[in-house]
Amino acid sequence: MDTLFFEYKNELLGTAICLLVLLILKYLGTKAIKKVGKISDINEVRTRLIIKYSTVGLTTLGIVALILIWGVEMKDIGLVFSSVFAVIGVALFAQWSILSNVTAGVILFFSFPFKIGDKIKIMDKEIELPNEVYLIEDIRAFHIHLRRNNGELFTYPNNMMLQKAIALAQTYEDSLERSEVL
Repeated sequence: MDTLFFEYKNELLGTAICLLVLLILKYLGTKAIKKVGKISDINEVRTRLIIKYSTVGLTTLGIVALILIWGVEMKDIGLVFSSVFAVIGVALFAQWSILSNVTAGVILFFSFPFKIGDKIKIMDKEIELPNEVYLIEDIRAFHIHLRRNNGELFTYPNNMMLQKAIALAQTYEDSLERSEVL
């Protein structure tokens, strides 16, 4: 056991440091994302989703770091990664729409000017009634739930929210103020 420790002490120390750094980064990242979510008054479910995405990214980064620490040969890594990325590339090419919606969901989390409860107009010629006002009921990873004036539920992809012009018709706070006046 002692010989094993002394033989791999640099790798074991590097692994411990790597795991400690990853845990600290996860803690600080989670705290920062929660703070952004709270300041921006973003739904808790969306905040947890972005935390999950960042955790997956950090885990991937950690695996790459551990591979480098333990000195796996680059040609072996290249073979494995090229095989994995070929399979993933084919799968993602078939699912590009889902990937773009998830990416748009992350972008919307940090820069979306609208919140749940706001009323918006989507300036899109392809929609049946392009100037209709929609109530934002929920913002999910792939799409946004919008409620039409007639009560009909309408889902709109996240990537289209970034591509189309959106006008704010009424904020949730404004609608609360109007209801208090009445």
